[in-house]
Amino acid sequence: MIGVAAACVAPAVAAEPWPAMPPGSVVLIRHALAPGVGDPPGFRLGDCRTQRNLSDEGRADARRIGEQFRARGIAVGAVWASQWCRTKETAELAFPGRVQERPAFNSHFGRADEASGQTAQARREIGARRGEGVLVVVTHQVNITALTGLSAASGDAVLLPGPKPLEAPSVPFTPR
Repeated sequence: MIGVAAACVAPAVAAEPWPAMPPGSVVLIRHALAPGVGDPPGFRLGDCRTQRNLSDEGRADARRIGEQFRARGIAVGAVWASQWCRTKETAELAFPGRVQERPAFNSHFGRADEASGQTAQARREIGARRGEGVLVVVTHQVNITALTGLSAASGDAVLLPGPKPLEAPSVPFTPR
């Protein structure tokens, strides 16, 4: 894994190419590494102590994601995250002070009855978004799959290229 650069040194840009991100693009990022699957019994949305949370490796990966966006000069217009602690923490470590909670991107793992309505709402929110720069959405694997048909490992991403992100082919990539 790449080491975290010192604060006074610009992070290196990884050798592998990133896809072009024209205005209006949307980047769906699966939260960084949070060991386990689903959420533990007794999970409560507003209580991080009851949730599956980022590991130290996940926190380092989240920071690298933000470093790579900045090193590539990608203009991020907005950062949305689900209300789960692991997505909010990933987003905050990558893009400090920019995170807006969006329930439409909450996990519906194990709740198939909620998936179609929630995915429809997520599509509406993406479609209605207006603004400068790339929209970054930190969410869960089930949401990424529902929106794109693709799977993403922890910390991986899928690009929905602008200007019509819901009509363009999805492009998976690793942002760290």
